[in-house]
Amino acid sequence: MTVLNILCMKWGALYGPEYVNNLAAGVRRHLDRPHRFICFTDDGTGLDAGIEVRPIPELGLPEGHSDRRWRKLSVFRDDLGIEGTALFLDLDLVIMDDLGPFFDHPGTFLIVRDDDLFRAKPLRRLNPARDRFLHSVGNSSVFRFEMGQHRYILDAYLADPVAATQTYEISQQFQSAQLARHGHLDYWPKGWCVSFKNNCVPRGPASFLRDPACPSGAKIVVFAGNPKMTEVLEGGGHKWYRRIGNVDWLRRAWAT
Repeated sequence: MTVLNILCMKWGALYGPEYVNNLAAGVRRHLDRPHRFICFTDDGTGLDAGIEVRPIPELGLPEGHSDRRWRKLSVFRDDLGIEGTALFLDLDLVIMDDLGPFFDHPGTFLIVRDDDLFRAKPLRRLNPARDRFLHSVGNSSVFRFEMGQHRYILDAYLADPVAATQTYEISQQFQSAQLARHGHLDYWPKGWCVSFKNNCVPRGPASFLRDPACPSGAKIVVFAGNPKMTEVLEGGGHKWYRRIGNVDWLRRAWAT
């Protein structure tokens, strides 16, 4: 029987072990297929039994070059000893519905289209080439791939990490460019992964009249930009122009 891989990564002190534990619990609730939950981390303290704890793989950067922000690319190594299909999930998201479709949807490499999480940016059209590229970028909060089959992404980075970090603002832009170059870039259907700020919170004055709600059909709520998930769960994240009301539904979905 095929066993699916669920991957996440935690380093530093920004997210505590409860984020990994709650994410693993959400996967168990919403994925009725055999799977293993693997956390790559520099500190496995407090992680629940049943979570496979592994050290964060080395990127293999040349001596003297370090970029912790691009660590996620290490999952594309072909020597991790993990085989088969993997779904990578960031820690700052909440699973709302069945994860099965994320494994059934056709495509070589599936990822969230970053533009689907944000409102339109008309001024970006002043630079059509840049606009086209940014519209192609995948948001790496949720992506599916075959372990060991996309080593070329990491190899391209290691070939010239200085040029990569100077040309691309963040690793997901670089990753998307490599995937597109190889014809492997596909996206989840719009609406599967939604932004809390842009899709759940009512816009403008309406936010003072209605509480946030999960859109129909959404499977995962992602926290792209601000407010951060920690702020919202603690009852914060408000702005003078945006109220965040009752989010008990989000806390229930996130809790173990």
